[in-house]
Amino acid sequence: MSASAQPSSESPPGGGRPDPGPAGAATLAKASAENFPVAPFFLPAAWRDDLMTVYGFCRLVDDAGDGDLADPAGTAALLGVPAPPEPTGPAQDLGLTPSAQSGPPAPDLPSPAGTAFRLALLDGLDRDLDRVFESALDPARGDAPRHPLLRPLVPLVDRHGLTPEPFRRLIEANRVDQTTTRYRDYDELIAYCTLSADPVGRLVLALAGFATPERIAMSDDICRALQIVEHLQDVAEDLARGRIYLPAEDLERFGVTEADLAAPSAGAPVRELIRFEADRARTLLDRGAPLVGTVRGRLRLLLAGFTAGGYAALAAVEGVGYDVLAQQAKPDKRRLAAKAAAIFAKGR
Repeated sequence: MSASAQPSSESPPGGGRPDPGPAGAATLAKASAENFPVAPFFLPAAWRDDLMTVYGFCRLVDDAGDGDLADPAGTAALLGVPAPPEPTGPAQDLGLTPSAQSGPPAPDLPSPAGTAFRLALLDGLDRDLDRVFESALDPARGDAPRHPLLRPLVPLVDRHGLTPEPFRRLIEANRVDQTTTRYRDYDELIAYCTLSADPVGRLVLALAGFATPERIAMSDDICRALQIVEHLQDVAEDLARGRIYLPAEDLERFGVTEADLAAPSAGAPVRELIRFEADRARTLLDRGAPLVGTVRGRLRLLLAGFTAGGYAALAAVEGVGYDVLAQQAKPDKRRLAAKAAAIFAKGR
């Protein structure tokens, strides 16, 4: 769920939420960089707060796994995790924010110390998630969550009967990122998406009270498509972290080497590979888009926005000639809005 730079129309969290603190506020502010509106203005304030609460958890977990926390040492202290190691190499290897380093990130595998620290943070978040569900079950006996972005989950879990599974999957996806940097084939990548992408849509449906097996299946397709197109947008950024989300069998099929992905611009084989993966993402979106037509009102508009975000991102990738190495493919806001309106009207 790493953010891609495209402003959207979400509102800031409303009045009833606990103060997330400066670091938590920085995490929530990243909602404005997602491909789709996280908590759009047209939703009731309480619903926007619920979505921003879930987003805060998702973004916090991703930032912990990616080494993008605004205050890694402070987060570690909150969670009872040993402090990060002294910097000895690229800042991202130690869980430091990119702004704390000079020059571009080194295209290298994470250091053992950095990996151990990030895994410890994820374990700490897992324990704090236990506190969320313990407090929701029995506030008098359960310990309150330590991190300010997890505390608002307690009433959310209680009101909507949420289960730990989707939250734990998101944490597990980031654990996988610490040890898995390549994916053998498309099936293996989709298995990763069941951890990193599916839970987000399932949580949205659960919050709205519309989670049925049929809707969940379509939501999974949309979320997997969003994850894949985000990977296409972030090929260079991911490679700088030592990760490649393009399946190895597809690189071989198109004659693309890892050195080709590190080039300043994409040659013809890379562009053809990106086109192929973009077509796969479009197929998933087309398969999941009828989800929009199964609901009405503001939820329909919200789901249309999510789906349109995927189509707009794919259009942006196509718009740069599938050369995602030379420039970041940024969705056009007007195209996104027009596509969302069309999907809303057609129900797919």
